[in-house]
Amino acid sequence: MTDVLLIALFAFLGAAAAGLIGAAVLRLLRHRSLIVSLSVVAGVAVAAMLAGTLTVAWAMFLSPHDLYVVTTVVAMAALISLVTAVLLGRRVAAQSHELALATRSFGDGGTFAMPAGQPAAELAALARELAATSAKLDSSRERERALETSRRELVAWISHDLRTPLAGLRAMAEALEDGMAADSGRYLRQIRVEVERMNSMVGDLFELSRIQAGSLALAPARISLHDLVGDALAGADPLAREHGVRLVGDRIDEVPVEVDGKEMSRVLGNLLINAIRRTPPDGTVAVAAHRSDSGVVVSVTDGCGGIPEEDLPRVFDTGWRGSHARTPPSGAGLGLAIVRGIVEAHAGRTEVRNVQGGCCFSVTLPTA
Repeated sequence: MTDVLLIALFAFLGAAAAGLIGAAVLRLLRHRSLIVSLSVVAGVAVAAMLAGTLTVAWAMFLSPHDLYVVTTVVAMAALISLVTAVLLGRRVAAQSHELALATRSFGDGGTFAMPAGQPAAELAALARELAATSAKLDSSRERERALETSRRELVAWISHDLRTPLAGLRAMAEALEDGMAADSGRYLRQIRVEVERMNSMVGDLFELSRIQAGSLALAPARISLHDLVGDALAGADPLAREHGVRLVGDRIDEVPVEVDGKEMSRVLGNLLINAIRRTPPDGTVAVAAHRSDSGVVVSVTDGCGGIPEEDLPRVFDTGWRGSHARTPPSGAGLGLAIVRGIVEAHAGRTEVRNVQGGCCFSVTLPTA
């Protein structure tokens, strides 16, 4: 037993010395190629075995012939190990180079393509992550292009929508100044209408800018959904009467929600105004609210006749109007974008789908 312990001790000391030297060499070469590192690792393994063997042989006073035989066997093992390490390192380095080239392509704006062949498991996992990242970047680029396009359209539309009432205001002001207005009261009333319209447009722009800048400050409070929807219906009732549209809100559950009452009233108001203006006379706008597995759902269903399927993904984009009309009540195309921004600020989501005779806008909010 004592001899066995001594052999183990001498073998450990020899191998430990070789391991320490190998660790120091690896630290010095840590920035070099993977082939060099693998060769060092293989060399350390063989050197540790050789050092342990020689230490034991020296302690056991082996004959020169036996020591020569042991050294030759270890040298052959070292040679095979080094060749294997170099071949493995070259294969891994080649796969790494292919992966780097593929990564560079999607970094320059392209799409990541998986390298050919069967890479190592770790490199394959990295390639899958890069492919997923590439898909996300493509989606982000597409959203950025769509957002930039919508911004440009919005600037053009807002410029047009502001120029038109300003031209009318200027003409009416000049007519009043020159005494050419036959009915000055009608001119003054029209001026007030145009000013209110411009004020509403500027207010929407300000609200949208706060949402997009992430500076929308919410003051959430626990509110009854029944009261929130009821107030919104009461506020939209005069507009519905003016357009000859029926408002229906008899499917409202008594569900508490924790939201900013002012901002959510704006959300419901925008949805109701949009639905009323798009619904023909004698049509119906129905509001429903209930609790679901995903949260609290508020829906507004109109009679607009439906939205083309290709336009459904753009409904909540900034500047989308649903028509090419440039005159009231087409609006500036900001109402639904504001709806989405406010709802997402409440950790909710917005959806729209076509139903028979119209479309249904849904707002899902977290439960209180």
